[in-house]
Amino acid sequence: MDSGDIEEAGGNGEEEFPRLGGGRYRPVVAHDRAVVEMSSIDPGSSSSSSNLKNIKVVAPGEMGAGSREGPRPEDGVNGHQKESKLELFGFDSLVNILGLKSMTGEQIPAPSSPRDGEDISITQGHPKPALKMGTMMGVFVPCLQNILGIIYYIRFTWIVGMAGIGQGLVLVLLCGTCTFLTTISLSAIATNGAMKGGGPYYLIGRALGPEVGISIGLCFFLGNAVAGALYVLGAVETFLKAFPAAGIFRETITKVNGTAVAESIQSPNSHDLQVYGIVVTILLCFIVFGGVKMINRVAPAFLVPVLLSIFCIFIGIFLAKTDDPDTGITGLRLKSFKDNWGSAYQMTNNAGIPDPTGGTYWSFNELVGLFFPAVTGIMAGSNRSASLKDTQRSIPVGTLAATLTTTSLYLISVLFFGAVATRDKLLTDRLLTATIAWPFPAIVHVGIILSTLGAALQSLTGAPRLLAAIANDDILPILNYFKVADTSEPHIATLFTALICIGCVVIGNLDLITPTVTMFYLLCYSGVNLSCFLLDLLDAPSWRPRWKYHHWSLSFVGASLCIVIMFLISWSFTVVAIALASLIYKYVGLKGKAGDWGDGFKSAYFQLALRSLRSLGANQVHPKNWYPIPLVFCRPWGQLPENVPCHPKLADFANCMKKKGRGMSIFVSILDGDYYECAEEAKEACKQLATYIEYKRCEGVAEIVVAPNMTEGFRGIIQTMGLGNLKPNIVVMRYPEIWRRENLTEIPSTFVGIINDCITANKAVVIIKGLDEWPNEYQRQYGTIDLYWIVRDGGLMLLLSQLLLTKESFESCKIQLFCIAEEDSDAEALKADVKKFLYDLRMQAEVIVVTMKSWDIRSEGNSQEDSLEAFDAAQRRISDYLGEIKRQGSNPLLANGKPMVVNEQQVEKFLYTMLKLNSTILSYSRMAAVVLVSLPPPPLNHPAYFYMEYMDLLVENVPRMLIVRGYHRDVVTLFT
Repeated sequence: MDSGDIEEAGGNGEEEFPRLGGGRYRPVVAHDRAVVEMSSIDPGSSSSSSNLKNIKVVAPGEMGAGSREGPRPEDGVNGHQKESKLELFGFDSLVNILGLKSMTGEQIPAPSSPRDGEDISITQGHPKPALKMGTMMGVFVPCLQNILGIIYYIRFTWIVGMAGIGQGLVLVLLCGTCTFLTTISLSAIATNGAMKGGGPYYLIGRALGPEVGISIGLCFFLGNAVAGALYVLGAVETFLKAFPAAGIFRETITKVNGTAVAESIQSPNSHDLQVYGIVVTILLCFIVFGGVKMINRVAPAFLVPVLLSIFCIFIGIFLAKTDDPDTGITGLRLKSFKDNWGSAYQMTNNAGIPDPTGGTYWSFNELVGLFFPAVTGIMAGSNRSASLKDTQRSIPVGTLAATLTTTSLYLISVLFFGAVATRDKLLTDRLLTATIAWPFPAIVHVGIILSTLGAALQSLTGAPRLLAAIANDDILPILNYFKVADTSEPHIATLFTALICIGCVVIGNLDLITPTVTMFYLLCYSGVNLSCFLLDLLDAPSWRPRWKYHHWSLSFVGASLCIVIMFLISWSFTVVAIALASLIYKYVGLKGKAGDWGDGFKSAYFQLALRSLRSLGANQVHPKNWYPIPLVFCRPWGQLPENVPCHPKLADFANCMKKKGRGMSIFVSILDGDYYECAEEAKEACKQLATYIEYKRCEGVAEIVVAPNMTEGFRGIIQTMGLGNLKPNIVVMRYPEIWRRENLTEIPSTFVGIINDCITANKAVVIIKGLDEWPNEYQRQYGTIDLYWIVRDGGLMLLLSQLLLTKESFESCKIQLFCIAEEDSDAEALKADVKKFLYDLRMQAEVIVVTMKSWDIRSEGNSQEDSLEAFDAAQRRISDYLGEIKRQGSNPLLANGKPMVVNEQQVEKFLYTMLKLNSTILSYSRMAAVVLVSLPPPPLNHPAYFYMEYMDLLVENVPRMLIVRGYHRDVVTLFT
């Protein structure tokens, strides 16, 4: 089909479902439920391939006057006339300049959201490149600024006083090791390919799937929003400490215990923290709304006061004297070092001041939660990946350098803080860093305020972008309010972040907020470590990170350490954080749109499937482990509703063959034609068939095979479909009831050929007669399920009846088993054997033995009138068929090349056998919910037309029947 045909076909504005089996599908009935159900289904992008065929890419230099006539067919895909030495490889080879540029991404701008491959347009222009940053300003400085913050200034000396120098070093090493291992994992994932917006959410989502990515990403967003409140409260508390007169409410006075003379210590009132915190948050929001670009440019300047203040703190430590006016400042003394080596865990009030009657007892676990936010911020560089010159080099080097620098600073600070002041001073002076700073405390106050405000601005600008990146992926419809265009600012997301920040500021207690932030950060870090662990352990061909210093064991230790730290801090906060992430995960699974990001779980499933397939081996599966794997033949022996690729009841029946949904079905159809010409049409038909079986909630896969005709196509399917022991073992298809009504003379030979191919390939067969009347899951059936067991089938018929009973539509039915015997002497013995067999199989069924004394038609004169009429009509048609052959004067060949041999007595015997069996079924099972009967194999050297007459006589007047043939193996067993 060329482009002209495509345009002509699409001109009427209607979409038609691809022809799977030849001919356009027509509805079965106008009010059929399947037609109503399918009216709401999106038929898929059936026109996508047509649109692609009409696209013409023209280089800028070729847009001349001559281009008005359009490229000629002999000019090639891109309209090039010059001879190419690599013409054999086509114009999409690497020597094509346009192809090289599109592969390197020069002409394909990265989408604003992390979603890959969405709405990518190819442009011929060269936009002005944006300013890129290097390792120092792009990664190291942002990470250092986010790591060094409020905890170091106003909580670190208190932590050293409470935990002591020894456990303080353990605390820093524990938290530093966690972030160091996370940085190793982050470096490996970040250097495995191009990174886009979303930071850790993008990394985790692409490694562990959209559900895990969104659940952890939203928790990380909440952590950043709450961290904004943490920084705001730190700035306000520092300001009120430096300027007590600015307090609106009365200050809190606390008596210091454990000293020779009780001393009054003043701390800011919690209401002051709330009021000033809300005001500062609102001012910061106005700044964010008004100048985000300016903030990003001047943000590194906030680091200068921080570094200067730290330098002044260490100068003050070395210059501190024993006769310092401030009580408790001893200078660097070995005695202070020894006194402060051990821990001094005790009760404190809400402000952290030691108080035996206080409501908070501090231990090592609580200190981990308080200190851990001081080592967070390692994701600041990865969040700026779009602005880096060399992402693959800058993120590992800059992040690791910032992590090692800050960890070393904390370790040295533990030693110096523990040796410069008494324990009472460490526990009561919340701004000890400002007290000992040289030359005056104000420089530390300024450094604290500027660093915390800068970090708060980073949170209020980074968190909304993370939320917008999640929303732009279009997985959760509820987040559509936070979507933004490529160049727009996330104003709604910023306002939402500010509301969360204000809510946390209202709490007003820094020590209650920090554990919450800690949990969300640890959850994100564990996700990064688990992502690297999974990718490194699977080692897929696409896993080729430039950062070589990683191993799955390090990532596993890092993830385990994150979980351990979470439980060390607070098991209740951990349970809440994990429960929140689990709820988001479940919600995304239920309400989210499907997305395939090539995550590590898909690779894990693939590896697991390969390992399971190898473990199954090539030997036959034991009957205890046997599962039906139906090959559902969708090629219709009749008409289908329009835009429906498979009969709706075929999918319902395939679900009936599974116990509690366990199992797999393979839906196949054949497209008549040449594969070269129909390949694209087959792909589109396969997509729509897959969409349909997913809509029918049937676990299975869809396959479309292109073949010259149905016989050749099915023969190829039955030989090649499946892999190892996962090959289909049952062929399910509809009985061709319409072949005589519509005079389709080609159906008998095709139908018989399919049955013979199944027998040759040792596949079981289930043929459904009365498919239109097959019940769906909402139509409850009553009565019996009648089995007419004629030949040994390995127990397949029995197993099918048990599977039907597990479905709601048949659970009210009972099983009746009719055993067909030729002699009366065999009746009682056969009945006893069958009852014992059913008892051992744990199956409940009523056993009825039916005997046939003779095959002589003359001995039976009391057959039912309607059955005799069908019998006489079949005899007349066969006689006419034989007469036509005799008039031709030649002996025709069968489909297998053998000459046709007609034994009229044998034909009459076969007809009578079917008449007798049909009469028995009508006598006993006219009101049965479904009848199962053994399928007779096509007789050798008999025309296919004769076999169809036999089968028509068998199914005559039976509304719903399953014709079953097993294969050379047992599917049920007596043994445990």
